[in-house]
Amino acid sequence: MKKGTLLIALLALTLGANAQTKTKATTKAATKTTKTPAPAAVPTKWKADATHSSVKFTVSHLAVSEVDGSFKVYDGSIDAPATGFAGAQINFNVDVNSINTDNEMRDKHLKSDDFFNAEKFPKMTFVSTSFKQVKPNVYVLEGNLTIRDVTKKVTFNVTNGGTVKDPYGNIKAGFKATGKISRKAYGLKWSALTEAGGAVVGDEVSMILSLEFAQQK
Repeated sequence: MKKGTLLIALLALTLGANAQTKTKATTKAATKTTKTPAPAAVPTKWKADATHSSVKFTVSHLAVSEVDGSFKVYDGSIDAPATGFAGAQINFNVDVNSINTDNEMRDKHLKSDDFFNAEKFPKMTFVSTSFKQVKPNVYVLEGNLTIRDVTKKVTFNVTNGGTVKDPYGNIKAGFKATGKISRKAYGLKWSALTEAGGAVVGDEVSMILSLEFAQQK
């Protein structure tokens, strides 16, 4: 083969190889740019599922034992940011008339003006001011609790039991919150003393809320 012909052939092969490489690179770049991005995380809303929740309290009686009670009617919501539950806004209210201590006479007394005055103040309300994560699945909840006509800051320790999808396709999250308040600080001031000088009903009330929330669609 003549030298000129050989050079032309080599030049043609080189140009063809460069064109093929450029085509592959362009195709690869096009493939990258057409990938569908993952959906962005969005804030979520949750509502309390009263069927699978409980709102309970415990108070000492005669300084030697405890009496337990619960509220049967309540409602709560969580407005959570896209990053999780830390920083969520939490609202909760309780129907005072739904109090139940398994004793009709005692429940009637608790609804009277000696305690809750349920006729005039039928709701207890809680509005959060802070919900901070301190450990994995452990939070400190602070907010304003209103009982009767008194509003005071309270703190709850909260454990998140996790998030799961139920058999019906609903996403559920579980929480357990515990805290203590002084009933007298909220105007529930009725008191009597035993012969030994102990209080018939203690001042400190322990609250235990086991709550399941459903994510709103």
